Amino acid sequence: MTPADAGALDVLQSAAEGLGFACHRLTFSEAGTDDVDNLYARLGTGAPNFCFAGHTDVVPPGDAGSWRSDPFGAVVADGVLYGRGAVDMKSAIAAFVEAVARFRERRGGSFDGSISLLITGDEEGKAINGTKKVLEWMAGRGETIDVCLVGEPSNPLALGDMIKIGRRGSLTGKLVVTGVQGHTAYPDLADNPLPRLIGMLSAIAGTPLDEGTAHFQPSNLQLTTIDVGNPAPNVIPERASAGFNIRFNDLHTGDSLTSWLHEQLDGVGGDYDLDIHVSGEAFLTPPGEFSELLVRAVREVTGREPELGTTGGTSDARFIKDYCPVAEFGLIGQTMHKVDERIAVSDVRALVNIYEAVLDGYFAGGA
Repeated sequence: MTPADAGALDVLQSAAEGLGFACHRLTFSEAGTDDVDNLYARLGTGAPNFCFAGHTDVVPPGDAGSWRSDPFGAVVADGVLYGRGAVDMKSAIAAFVEAVARFRERRGGSFDGSISLLITGDEEGKAINGTKKVLEWMAGRGETIDVCLVGEPSNPLALGDMIKIGRRGSLTGKLVVTGVQGHTAYPDLADNPLPRLIGMLSAIAGTPLDEGTAHFQPSNLQLTTIDVGNPAPNVIPERASAGFNIRFNDLHTGDSLTSWLHEQLDGVGGDYDLDIHVSGEAFLTPPGEFSELLVRAVREVTGREPELGTTGGTSDARFIKDYCPVAEFGLIGQTMHKVDERIAVSDVRALVNIYEAVLDGYFAGGA
């Protein structure tokens, strides 16, 4: 479980080195955070460099007794693989490696360019000592990637449904409104923060942020908590707080939304404190050669015509987009983070075929 590696990167590194990858194990630290182990591996030294990216860390299993088998047992039953990370996203990483092995064998070990793996143990956690720092390490030594395919589970219902070419941004806010505590019978001697908090929340949550764009659904603000912590029915509280999250499209930035929030809150007035954390900005890799290559590979293997989408939460693609064009394609996400996370083995095999077709197309000049 994140950020503990439990030997997953050792297994991956061994497999990669067996294919000829030059491997770099990178452990990054930062005060107040856990150390995180990462792997960057590269097969070849020339350009272009096609990168597969993903993560070996997983979320906790929840109540392990509710699973049909050991959450970390990787049990296959009736053609279905069960286990935490089966969908999100250790199967995709295994598919990366198998696709490279087949591609390399058919090319006799020789091709023009490089294939790399950027694998972190910090995607499900704070995402501080993972992909972001690996990319900074790469830039510091002149290591570049030309395009990147992230193996996140991108398909809603069936393999081939969707390729993600962008993601919405995420802003989390905590609003604290301060007043003066007092007796409910003497409101003139107190200052109740609750009416102002209600007015502020109405101001920010009561109006749509936008109507969406060509590639993004409308931005949305969701209230996540309202807290007073007042057990006494005859006491006006001193303060009240609320939490909210905004998932925003490319009409906004974290800075523009922060300014908008302050405008709305100032319009209500009174003493307040607003703490903002932006975990990722909205981004889009415009449809073009790279997305067309991915569409062809998916169509060839599955017969489906994938949608180019931007739905879902954040991923490490939010860091990679600053370095090269990036897209996401992986397995079906219906059971990720759930009890009995699972995927059909046939889908994993099909994913290998898709990744192999992507490599064929890319190194044949298809991107």
